[in-house]
Amino acid sequence: MELTDVKTELKDVLYEKVNGIAKITINRPQVYNAFRGRTIKELIWSFRDAWDDNKIGVVIFTGAGEKAFCTGGDQKEKGDEGGYDYNGGLGGGIGLEIETLHQTIRNIPKPVIAAVNGYAIGGGHVLHVLCDLTIAADTAKFGQSGPKVGSYDAGYGSAYLARIVGEKKAREIWYLCEQYTAQEGKEMGLINKVVPGAELQQAAEEWAEKILQKSPTALKFLKYSFNADSANIQGISQLSMGSLALFYNTDESHEGMNAFLEKRPVDFKKFRK
Repeated sequence: MELTDVKTELKDVLYEKVNGIAKITINRPQVYNAFRGRTIKELIWSFRDAWDDNKIGVVIFTGAGEKAFCTGGDQKEKGDEGGYDYNGGLGGGIGLEIETLHQTIRNIPKPVIAAVNGYAIGGGHVLHVLCDLTIAADTAKFGQSGPKVGSYDAGYGSAYLARIVGEKKAREIWYLCEQYTAQEGKEMGLINKVVPGAELQQAAEEWAEKILQKSPTALKFLKYSFNADSANIQGISQLSMGSLALFYNTDESHEGMNAFLEKRPVDFKKFRK
């Protein structure tokens, strides 16, 4: 799928621009806003459009509905060999241009606010981590799931996460794959602010309005400065996605995916023999 600047082509994403604010919404609530190849392409297009529009000073990134911000890759869209076999392009070899999306969110020279309205799990958790700021509904849940379903993000999803919450907590998040409340996320430095769910979008817009009152050039170079300290993670991310493409072709990874789809307990013990 090649997107042009015709917004009517957007199917998985809602995109609007109002008074200097671009709002990008993953619109797949029927699958807890899990992404497929088309979703990633539409997100990249939307962020790049906001990047190129000089009238836009800040981006609000959220999910449709009340249940989820994003729950990562849609397991039902994985192909027989484990990769995401659908309108995906090579994108690091897994059939998703997720690495490009990560770089776009990170490098857009405008602050990005994640308004987390529900579950931010797996690849969806990585997306909010990459945003400059995170405001969460008090009902939101955060966590990783990769090792439970035969997957991982050994790039920004782990290395940059450790910069935010510390090495010990980041390892806990990935090794145990438990879920954390919004308040717990705030206490560990993962989230900036927690508000009642009904006030989430208003809170995000209020912060966006405050950002719009600031110098766009100052904000741009501040973001570049913040990014510089962890710029080496880009190379780690490339290695991560390349290895993940190989891992998805293994029986071990397939066991995680199949157990999830079949709604049965996963059995990784056989791979420790």
